[in-house]
Amino acid sequence: MSNTPRRFSKGFLSTTAIAGIAAALLATGVPAPVSGAFADAVRVEAPQAPSFADVVEAVSPAVVSVRVQAEVKPVTNNGGFNFDFNGRGFDDLPDDHPMKRFFDQFSRGFGDDNDRRAERDRRGPEGKRRPGRVRPVSQGSGFFISEDGLLVTNNHVVEDGSAFTVIMDDGTELDAKLVGRDSRTDLAVLKVEEEREFTYVDFADDSKIRVGDWVVAVGNPFGLGGTVTAGIVSARGRDIGAGPYDDFIQVDAAVNRGNSGGPTFNLSGEVIGINTAIFSPSGGNVGIAFAIPATTARAVINDLIDSGSVERGWLGVQIQPVTADIAESLGLSDAEGALVTAPQDDAPAAKAGIEAGDVVTAVDGDKVEDPRDLAKKIAAMDPGKTVEITVWRNGKSESIKVELGSLPTETAAVAPEQDEAPSQPQAEATLDSFGLTVVPAETGSGLVITSVAPDSAAEERGLRAGDVIMAVNNQDVSKAADVVSIIDAAAKDGRKAALFQVENDNRSRFVALPIDQG
Repeated sequence: MSNTPRRFSKGFLSTTAIAGIAAALLATGVPAPVSGAFADAVRVEAPQAPSFADVVEAVSPAVVSVRVQAEVKPVTNNGGFNFDFNGRGFDDLPDDHPMKRFFDQFSRGFGDDNDRRAERDRRGPEGKRRPGRVRPVSQGSGFFISEDGLLVTNNHVVEDGSAFTVIMDDGTELDAKLVGRDSRTDLAVLKVEEEREFTYVDFADDSKIRVGDWVVAVGNPFGLGGTVTAGIVSARGRDIGAGPYDDFIQVDAAVNRGNSGGPTFNLSGEVIGINTAIFSPSGGNVGIAFAIPATTARAVINDLIDSGSVERGWLGVQIQPVTADIAESLGLSDAEGALVTAPQDDAPAAKAGIEAGDVVTAVDGDKVEDPRDLAKKIAAMDPGKTVEITVWRNGKSESIKVELGSLPTETAAVAPEQDEAPSQPQAEATLDSFGLTVVPAETGSGLVITSVAPDSAAEERGLRAGDVIMAVNNQDVSKAADVVSIIDAAAKDGRKAALFQVENDNRSRFVALPIDQG
């Protein structure tokens, strides 16, 4: 064997050392430290969430921003100053107005040149008074529904406008005109006059939308430009008190100011609803937004395109919900339907014989759930159509044929003329069982409530001094004895509540008071 020492390279020694250490660690079970120089970037293999990018890319060209301007009456000036006196310009003030006299004298100090310049500014270079200028009043969102430029937005976005500008996804600005609007459903239709083909979207069948479905909201919040948010359907059929036809889809997608009129899409790129309101104590998004369902929007939009307005069927009744107490007082098995508090004079309902105290339970055989349901059913029908109204009256069901009228654009209550008061005061009477003190009405019809006992059933149900009891269990009353007689008869029939028809401020309502508390 040779005595010559062996030479080893540094690489060999390093490799041997690492192998030895590794072997030792494997034997002892102590984990070896890992050098950062040899580590790979972290990568996690996990299920991927669905992306909305394809939907957004397809629908974005159809979604626009709507800028609205309104004409402002020009405010004239005097001596180079501008004024607005409660909506009147300086020239509208009478000549003897103190402010006008003062500035007439004040402006003379500027000399004739200044007067001529001020007048020239008022009238313009051709000597004609300048027309009213336009100023921005609102900005919202909208979307195209046809290739020739018809688009949908909210009525509250455009209602004060006289000029409308549509801002496309690519920044192009186009003028538009108002086709029609409907305040009751908060919908409006605009038309872009540009001769070109527009990318447009279609409405979904929102009856297939389920709570929990994914949705995508596209719009122009805060004027930032096209913005996309996503969420789910939180609820359906929401009534937020916005109008008689409330039936909103609630979503939790972030919807803010400027999203009004913008669409909410399903994952097929179809519009399930039109963003119109948010619940927000702070004014910002809190995850509760409301959209007009596509079914409602489609019907209204078609009418607006055809005629610029919406014609709705009209029954002509004041109605209120049927509570459990009212149902009991009327002998109804369920607290459903719409209780007629008063048919309007010369309205279709009154002409057909529908009376105060009737409960509308069905329209053409279709059950009426509540007053809102009745309003929606009638509004969806054409004026002039004859419908079969089923009512509950005097403990039994009856059918009445009614030819619907056309819902008036504006309705106003007209106060009836009052007869002269009798010279002799009327005696008060107490209805102890209900905690009421009443006096015969000066008109000879009904009983005026003069006081309501604290903590009584009447106070709990909102009766107040000044209310007039017109009828009890659909029977007219003119003195306290009438009420007592009607209540006694109801108690013998096993009724646990009595139905009081009450009027105040020319409004009628029904209140059920329990009999067994007397």
